[in-house]
Amino acid sequence: MKASAKIRYGLQLMAELARRQGRGPVQVADIARRQELPPKYLHVLLGSLKAAGLVKVLRGPTGGCELARNPARITVLEVLEALDGRAPESTGESTPGAQAVAELWERGSRAWEEVLQQSTLADLAARLEALDPGSQDYSI
Repeated sequence: MKASAKIRYGLQLMAELARRQGRGPVQVADIARRQELPPKYLHVLLGSLKAAGLVKVLRGPTGGCELARNPARITVLEVLEALDGRAPESTGESTPGAQAVAELWERGSRAWEEVLQQSTLADLAARLEALDPGSQDYSI
């Protein structure tokens, strides 16, 4: 299953914020540079994340963005829902073939949702740190 750019970029943004939790706001330009992401698009994603109560945005020369809650209390599922909404429901088709496929899709969706619900931003940040150790210095 391939995630959209919105989901990939949003999770990379949130993982960086989780990694920096407790150190004050981070400039979007710094995250964009570090993750090689388009800063304008990150600003768009921040709007959805802020509206969902997952991120705080602080204006001014010392401003930036930071998580609104502890990363261990924000699930990956919450982030995905803030960025992309809920998964589509069944189409309601009634042929046996369509019903069999819909049942399979529903089981897969429930399993996927369970994994995302059990995974937190703290988990994602820990994996990011394991892949890229010691690169938390934002004084670029």
